[in-house]
Amino acid sequence: MPADDNGRVDVHHHVWPEPEPWMDAPELAPIRRPFGVDDLEPLAKAANVTATVLVQTQSSVEQTRAFLALADSSDLVAGVTGWLDLTAPDFADQLSALRAEPNGRWLRGVRHQVQDEPDPEWLNRPDVLRGLRALWQPGMLYELLTKPPQLPAALRTVAELPELPFVLDHCSKPLIASGELEPWAAQIRELGSYPNVTCKLSGLVTEADWAHWTVADLQPYVDVVLEAFGPDRVMFGSDWPVCLLASSYADWVAAAEQLTAGLSESEREAVFGGTARRVYAL
Repeated sequence: MPADDNGRVDVHHHVWPEPEPWMDAPELAPIRRPFGVDDLEPLAKAANVTATVLVQTQSSVEQTRAFLALADSSDLVAGVTGWLDLTAPDFADQLSALRAEPNGRWLRGVRHQVQDEPDPEWLNRPDVLRGLRALWQPGMLYELLTKPPQLPAALRTVAELPELPFVLDHCSKPLIASGELEPWAAQIRELGSYPNVTCKLSGLVTEADWAHWTVADLQPYVDVVLEAFGPDRVMFGSDWPVCLLASSYADWVAAAEQLTAGLSESEREAVFGGTARRVYAL
């Protein structure tokens, strides 16, 4: 549904009708149950979030189609980042066909779990770059799900494809729990120098000490991101329900407000909605 220009936007959340294979670890037990948009709606309403972007969790076209159908029936979900096989020789045809389906208008981007690839240079593979070039279509973007070891490859990819909009998920998951800033900070500043890249202010609490994190623990990392990208290229995201491992939805919203307290009112409006509406064409 169309996004309410007066409300906030949450650019990153998930749903799953049943637990997924990646949740087998004992520490993930709190989220090893079904989560749907109905569970998120009251939390979003309490935080004045009126539009969201639903993001893939599986390398599955079937899941992407299910998410597109969900967006078509939801008053909250305003866009979908799905999955298609970037390495497929017919990726461009698959993308065009998916966008032409009845619910295809809700597709805003494509993502792959690059963080799980054993090859840190996966993004620089010729077949991946071919797929990314084919993704360059009006209204489409690519979401970078990386960890710090994959940032060098992400930097090369972004430099090679200046025409394609990229969104960095979870600030590339800095090592907050151990307090490490470098080389992540230098690489984030370099990534921020590319105007075709924006960054989600999301997923940070689960990179910190889940039981004992504080806003002060997160502030140095958020300061780097805001300096590197500027508020007009930073977007609030919850990473719900994954964030529940370390924080409630309301507590993360409150933390994000504190982390951006030094911004002007217009800059905060950008982070909590304006940037997302522009980047995702909500």
